[in-house]
Amino acid sequence: MLSAKVRRKIAPANGDTDNSADKQDQLLLSAAIYNGEDLGPSVRKAFASGKPETLLHNLRHFARSKESEIEEVCKAHYQDFILAVDDLRSLLSDVDSLKSALSDSNSKLQSVAGPLLTSLDSYLEAQTVSHNVNLALSLIFSCIKLLELCSRSNYHLSRGNFYMALKCVDSIETDFLDKTPSSTLKRMLEKKIPDIRSHIERKVSKEFGDWLVEIRVVSRNLGQLAIGQASAARQREEDLRIKQRQAEEQSRLSLRDCVYALQEEEEEDGLSGVMGDDGKDGYGNGGGNGLLGFDLTPLYRAYHIHQTLGLEDRFKQYYFENRKLQLTSDFQVSSMTPFLESHQTFFAQIAGFFIVEDQILRTGGDLISRMKVENLWETAVSKMCSVLEDQFSRMQTANHLLLIKDYVSLLGVTLRRYGYPVDALLDVLSKHRDKYHELLLSDCRKQIAEALAADTFEQMLMKKEYEYSMNVLSFQLQTSDIVPAFPYVAPFSSTVPDCCRIVRSFIEDSVSFMSYGGQLEFFDVVKKYLDRFLSEVLDEALLKLISTSVHGVSQAMQVAANMAVLERACDFFFRHAAQLSGIPLRMAERGRRQFPLNNARDAAEEMLSGLLKQKVDGFMTLIENVNWMADEPTQSGNEYVNEVMIYLETLVSTAQQILPAPVLKRVLQDVLSHISEMIVGALLGDSVKRFSVNAIMGIDVDIRLLESFADNQAALFSEGDANQLKTALAEARQLINLLLSNHPENFLNPVIRGRSYNTLDYRKVMTISEKLRDPSDRLFGTFGSRAARQNPKKKSLDTLIKRLKDVS
Repeated sequence: MLSAKVRRKIAPANGDTDNSADKQDQLLLSAAIYNGEDLGPSVRKAFASGKPETLLHNLRHFARSKESEIEEVCKAHYQDFILAVDDLRSLLSDVDSLKSALSDSNSKLQSVAGPLLTSLDSYLEAQTVSHNVNLALSLIFSCIKLLELCSRSNYHLSRGNFYMALKCVDSIETDFLDKTPSSTLKRMLEKKIPDIRSHIERKVSKEFGDWLVEIRVVSRNLGQLAIGQASAARQREEDLRIKQRQAEEQSRLSLRDCVYALQEEEEEDGLSGVMGDDGKDGYGNGGGNGLLGFDLTPLYRAYHIHQTLGLEDRFKQYYFENRKLQLTSDFQVSSMTPFLESHQTFFAQIAGFFIVEDQILRTGGDLISRMKVENLWETAVSKMCSVLEDQFSRMQTANHLLLIKDYVSLLGVTLRRYGYPVDALLDVLSKHRDKYHELLLSDCRKQIAEALAADTFEQMLMKKEYEYSMNVLSFQLQTSDIVPAFPYVAPFSSTVPDCCRIVRSFIEDSVSFMSYGGQLEFFDVVKKYLDRFLSEVLDEALLKLISTSVHGVSQAMQVAANMAVLERACDFFFRHAAQLSGIPLRMAERGRRQFPLNNARDAAEEMLSGLLKQKVDGFMTLIENVNWMADEPTQSGNEYVNEVMIYLETLVSTAQQILPAPVLKRVLQDVLSHISEMIVGALLGDSVKRFSVNAIMGIDVDIRLLESFADNQAALFSEGDANQLKTALAEARQLINLLLSNHPENFLNPVIRGRSYNTLDYRKVMTISEKLRDPSDRLFGTFGSRAARQNPKKKSLDTLIKRLKDVS
């Protein structure tokens, strides 16, 4: 209080009141303090102007002015202040009481709160421990999950379930690696995770390598199976065609009314066997082909694992390169083994390769692209074509070439089912069509030669019905639908069915080569080579047989009979070729050509005729015994003609058993024509110097006997054929008619000569006419004019001779 009073006695300074600037500053400072403004600018300004004393003076002046105001306020409220002090003193006792109460309360509080504080400290300590325990438990649970994943990964690894192991490893790496509290465990995981992935990659790569080795064997077996199924399907088709041909043939022959129901067996796809879905990682086989170990699980698992490892592109390239190397290895043809023995394995391996690739293309996702498979196929086709070209060029046996061609065509059928183009392979087969048929013709030429060399020129004896069916019906050689009684003697020798079997085999081999070769209509090609076989091989072989091995009439007759049967067989050959080629018979018959064995048939008939003529010539030598100057004409024929008649009748009775009527007619016609020539030749020859009319009348009797023989054949031939036989004697008949004619000069009339003497040569007529001597020549030879008047025939004949000499 005293200090306050002292301060209140301080008088305010009044210095420098005259200075207006200082007052101005003082006012501004006071205003700023009253307003509560910041004095910083004023302080900076004072120090900046270098007059801080002024500022300090102003502040002191403001403080003194406020102290006086405070003093005034205190004076004004002094009584109130005294009252307040009294109140405070009254409150002091209350405060002391309160203090005592507070002290007591504090003591009580201290006594009560002490244990509580101890409990609180224990609680806080327990809370800390609990927090630590909870944290430890969460870390333990995390470690347990981590260890469970590690254990599961090890389990899958031990079971070979690599994909599941990788999923566990990925989960460890993603969910636990960064959250693992143990640095040791974390370092261990960081080290082991790449090792596990590398281990899995090595394992699946090894499995894939084993699969690559195994799939080669599987591909070969798969290719053989697929081609075998194609062969079985083709055989079923052939069986159906055979039944259809049998039905058509029976219908054509009208043997009986037959109704065939041709039922196709359902083709079992041996490549569609279902493999059990027992893959370790649940991998299926795509197409489900578990047959013969056709298992794609290792491949798909390796592909999936590499996809999971992020190595998809690398695995695709690795797979393609390895398969390409395998295919290149499959192209190798062993020089130690004949291609005929190894061709099935060669083509089956390639077929199996592309069957597998087709399955992978369809079920393997993006493992291999269609373009890559097509490129591999183009390479394979090119190589197979090259191998076929090389091997075909070396082959010299038709059957070998046919075997390979059949297998290649089956390969084409098999792979065409999988969408692979095989036209290039079929083109190679078509390219060697001519060579195959040349080899086939060469082989058949040898077989024909052997069959003909074994011919005994004896009629074939068949004791059983199956022999008849095998040797006659199978080639449609029968002339009647009635089955003969057994034992049955055929009109042909054993060489006929032997040759027919060879020709039929040629047709079937030719059709077999042309079938399934990409050419739908090939009958014209088969027919062309069949024509060549018949005309160049069989015909020439028969010609050689006829010219070198036929030495008697019976052999010649048998060969002629064989030729007649072979003519019917040729019709069967062309029908058989048409049926095998799938051509309607009516179309095949429209395009038929003449008999292809014409040369051999003509040679056989010529040989038979020649031998018969030789026999006849032996009898015709008896014509020398004819009395050419006979006084009386013979009534029963000359000796030579009787011998000839006996031989001809014997010949006909024998020949009609084996020779068809047209052949026998042609042979007899040729023999009779020869006899006619021999008679004319005898009259024309130097051995007959002259002859009489009676001798000519005897020759007329001979010719009548021969004509009667020809007429008697009407029972064997038709009447027209019998008349044709008589025309074979036309020259002798017309000559005898001319010599016995009352008007021989009519020969000079072109009309009459064309009608009645068209076979006579005027030179022969002139020569023979000069030898004719009438009996009147002996009786009236010195009376020429009288003889002429009494014998006008002689006069006409002389006129004829004179005119003929003029013509000559």
